[in-house]
Amino acid sequence: MPAYHSVFLDEPNQQVIGNFALLPLRTRTRGPAQQLPPLSDVTELDIEPSHPSYDPLDEILSLFRANTFFRNFEIKGPADRVLIYGILFVSEALSKIRPGTNRRDAEKAVMNTALDTNFAIPGDAAFPLNQAFEPPRDRNEAEVLRQYIMQVRQELAARLLNRVYMDGTGAPSKWWLSFQKRKFMGKQL
Repeated sequence: MPAYHSVFLDEPNQQVIGNFALLPLRTRTRGPAQQLPPLSDVTELDIEPSHPSYDPLDEILSLFRANTFFRNFEIKGPADRVLIYGILFVSEALSKIRPGTNRRDAEKAVMNTALDTNFAIPGDAAFPLNQAFEPPRDRNEAEVLRQYIMQVRQELAARLLNRVYMDGTGAPSKWWLSFQKRKFMGKQL
């Protein structure tokens, strides 16, 4: 059974830096991503890929658990690289949440990880999947890519916390935490 690929592979007019797609996001976080309209008729948990506000972050969270079971992933386009990066980041963020951690402490740990500006981008020596990603052509592209990835990390962290703590008990979901030690493609950020 093959891994699940991005539905944004055929997205027209994708802006690409290196071979990483800068896809539109539904976010309140500042950054270079094109803004999608906010949700009004559905919730984050019920959004379907056909919805006009469905974005790559919804896709990352919905495919995270299924794709972490695959050791290999055939990359079919720039949108798959966004999916891969997002899955690696979600894995890192989940590793910051302990089973007895309340939402406030988890939010502090996960948001500190998301807001950390010292992260590797494609082309940096510390980036875990440089063999699958092309580096930006110049400094300006590198800065735009860093800002886009920072925007993705912040919004993804907020949405992940909403899912991990969605039951209202104040305790993290054991279902999500059961995936915190899994490595996607044998890698972590």
